[in-house]
Amino acid sequence: MAGADKKVLATNKKAHFEYFIEDSYEAGIELKGTEVKSIRQGKLNLKEGHARVENGEVFLYNVNISPYEQGNIFNVDPLRVRKLLLHKAEIRKLIGYIQQKGYTLIPVSAYLKNGRVKIQLGVAKGKQLHDKRDDIAKKDANRRIQKELRERQRQ
Repeated sequence: MAGADKKVLATNKKAHFEYFIEDSYEAGIELKGTEVKSIRQGKLNLKEGHARVENGEVFLYNVNISPYEQGNIFNVDPLRVRKLLLHKAEIRKLIGYIQQKGYTLIPVSAYLKNGRVKIQLGVAKGKQLHDKRDDIAKKDANRRIQKELRERQRQ
C-alpha cells in the first residue's frame, strides 16, 4: 500500500526513558464501537500499559480508554483487557523474546492507519538507574549544544 495515512493518537513517553526498545511490532486491537470514538478524540493513556502472551494470544493490560461522552449504555470498563491482533509467526517471535530474562511487551504508541486503530508494541528490556542518568546527561548536553549554536547564528 503506497502512502498509507498514519495519524498518531497517543504515545507512551515513559517507554523510551524506562526501557531499551529492542524490537517493535504493529498490532491491531480488538475494540468496541464507543472505544474507537473515544480513541479518535485522543482519550487514550498508554503510560501504565503492558502486554502478555496467554494461550497463543496477546492481551493488552492497564491501557486506559476513557468512556465516550455520548456512549451511555454502550460504554465499557476503561481498563478492560483487550486482545491484540498479530500473526502466529509474530506471536512465536514474541514468546521467544519474553522467555529471555528481563524482556517485556509494552505499548509504545497508538495510531490510525487507513481508518483502523493500531498499537506499536515494543519488546523492551528495563533500564537501570545509571542508564537513565546517562540518557538525561545526553539530552542536557544536546540541549546546551543547540542553544550555543542558536546564539552563534544570531551574532
